[in-house]
Amino acid sequence: MTREDIVSQIAKEAKTTKVQARVALDSILTSVTKTLKKGGRISLVGFGTFSVSKRNARIGRNPRTGETLEIKAKKVARFRPGKALAEAVNR
Repeated sequence: MTREDIVSQIAKEAKTTKVQARVALDSILTSVTKTLKKGGRISLVGFGTFSVSKRNARIGRNPRTGETLEIKAKKVARFRPGKALAEAVNR
């Protein structure tokens, strides 16, 4: 499903225009991004939780040459599905 598919689905279900649905989706995505960028956490009961975790620096290996290299530490976005979403997917 693409962004445009989601916009169309929102517009259809909310009985609104695609322009209004696109604005709503963009607003949600911007809010999620800003919150995670600050290191925050977003919890949508029944759907899941978005959070940020730190990945430590580590030694990796170039698969082509076999050469070892250092992989720098970084922050990564995580999503943990809620119980209702997990059950819906596994039905």
